[in-house]
Amino acid sequence: MELSSLMFPLLLVLLAVPLFLSARKQKRAAAEQQALLNSLEPGDRVMTTSGLYATVADVNEDDSTIDLEIADGVVTTWLRQAIREKVVVDAETDEVDEADDVVDETADVEPVQQESKK
Repeated sequence: MELSSLMFPLLLVLLAVPLFLSARKQKRAAAEQQALLNSLEPGDRVMTTSGLYATVADVNEDDSTIDLEIADGVVTTWLRQAIREKVVVDAETDEVDEADDVVDETADVEPVQQESKK
């Protein structure tokens, strides 16, 4: 058997495997996001895709919207898909705990001093 006759099937396998794995990963992420959206209840603390922290005020089961309280007495209506994640709130301090996987990019940065132009 010649080497050139094996190249095409090998090339197909090398291209198909990463495509298959990435499709599975995307499908799993979509399923996790849908489970999150279905599990929302009034009182849950959430963050929207635009970075707004809010509390779920009401969940509208009949349509695809959700009411979020962004300040005391200020309730806005959002699409469910705008919810990015549930947020853990520290009960003692009532502050939002940052996620462990968020990297503070400014932590190790020293301030830059600009030289004055003469």
